[in-house]
Amino acid sequence: MQNELPPDIAIEPVFVIEAAYGPDAAERRPAFRTEHLARIAALRDAGVVVEAGGLLDFSRALMIVRAADAGAALAIGRDDVYLREGVWVDVAVHPFGRVCRPGERSAPG
Repeated sequence: MQNELPPDIAIEPVFVIEAAYGPDAAERRPAFRTEHLARIAALRDAGVVVEAGGLLDFSRALMIVRAADAGAALAIGRDDVYLREGVWVDVAVHPFGRVCRPGERSAPG
């Protein structure tokens, strides 16, 4: 697949973490939001999180992360305060090909 790409385009293998909000997420979230956002910001600063955010209808949150494998990506989602405290009720991981420029690809850390 790499040979099919123009020389100024790359595909970075990353993972999408899809987190399902619980039915009372809007009420539960405020108590844990500062801790959650601080962790996401730290992971972003470390190059692990590429992008993160929640759908405004409180149905799902998404994170695009760099991880060694799906298990490591799943651990990122499972280690979040939102899952521990019931803001999220489930997390799933999906492999994803991120379109980028060759110089934008980077490993965590």
